[in-house]
Amino acid sequence: KRALEAYWDGRASRADLDRVGADLRAQTWHTLAGRGLQGLPSNTFSEYDQVLDTAVLLGAVPTRYRGEKDPYFAMARGTADTPPLRMTKWFNTNYHYIVPELTPSFRLDATKPLRELREARELGYETRPVFVGPVTFLLLADDPGLSRLPEVLDEYEKLLGVLAAERVEWVQFDEPAFVTDAQFAAYDRLGAVTDRPSLFVATYFGDPG
Repeated sequence: KRALEAYWDGRASRADLDRVGADLRAQTWHTLAGRGLQGLPSNTFSEYDQVLDTAVLLGAVPTRYRGEKDPYFAMARGTADTPPLRMTKWFNTNYHYIVPELTPSFRLDATKPLRELREARELGYETRPVFVGPVTFLLLADDPGLSRLPEVLDEYEKLLGVLAAERVEWVQFDEPAFVTDAQFAAYDRLGAVTDRPSLFVATYFGDPG
């Protein structure tokens, strides 16, 4: 939090913020491994929230933010000329997330998860990358619904291929929306992908039925 505020106020550089993030991730992996946890997670660290991270992963960055110095934080906090994306509560909690705007097309950008995967490997840890699942992402967006699920699944299929090329054994998709709108057909398609890690799908907040 202090590093973020220093960066936002101009008292620290992006490189300073990145170093703090890397240190925090390393401390977390060391702690979890030291306590005997098997299957360490990666891509669970966020500078704002995981739904916004997923929007960036899928290239769902509205045009008005693309020219900003830091489009991620422009979407989250706004700029002098452009308001941020709206926030709303995360399911039945008091936590909030940034509501994504669904851009006309999607384009995978796996920079963040790959960076964290490689960071962990440099420390000697194999990890299970964790992502917000495609169904939950769409149902939390500004125009909720699953009409664009085939397009989003195209990008998730690419993601599975990228992770397979990185020799990842397991990937986790978090689908808390399954407790309210169980659309399991998405995983019929992802499960049919041949060149992929094993899939672990998690849900919470209730019974997925």
